[in-house]
Amino acid sequence: MNVVARIISYGFHPLLMGTYLFALLVFLLPAALYPINAGAQLLFLALIFVITFVLPVCMMSFLKIFGSIQSFKLESRQERVFPFFMILLLYAASTYMLTFRNKIGFDDNVFKFLLIIDCLVLIGTLFTLFYKVSIHAIGIMGLAGILIPLNKESDNTVLLWITIGVVVLAGIIMSARLQLNAHTPRQVLVGAISGFLIGFFGIILLF
Repeated sequence: MNVVARIISYGFHPLLMGTYLFALLVFLLPAALYPINAGAQLLFLALIFVITFVLPVCMMSFLKIFGSIQSFKLESRQERVFPFFMILLLYAASTYMLTFRNKIGFDDNVFKFLLIIDCLVLIGTLFTLFYKVSIHAIGIMGLAGILIPLNKESDNTVLLWITIGVVVLAGIIMSARLQLNAHTPRQVLVGAISGFLIGFFGIILLF
């Protein structure tokens, strides 16, 4: 059972949530990625994967090599603080570069989605200063919170079924974290509530 829980935890790692979100937008709501035209959206998706997953993993690898962290699992709250701040800075800097160095403005959808992702990372980092919140719960429930109000703006029934699937998946992921004793039920609950609220109200307020 623990093997399955680990596979789920790795396959739906919080660092992959940004890639999953933009992949759904590319294939289901391409118009939502304005001002990026259709021909450049797959390239943009690849860029998001590099920024939000590959670069943080490389950074974590260097931290492990130099002894700043013991393992990629970051099992203690104290061990999480520095890597989380570094990831937050990376995400914020990437949002800045994509926005100010390209034709993406504050009113464009891509910036708003990136801002919500940054806020999810920020809340996870702030919680980590004093509490070992479940980042998996923040990530997957943040994705669910983003998708639910998007259904109101879209007639795509596939998006509705995927949203339902993400909600079910959220329960599976959080159960996996509990199965591995990575978090207490309260830590998972706090992560789930905070992630959902940021994702949901981020879409409501920005769009």
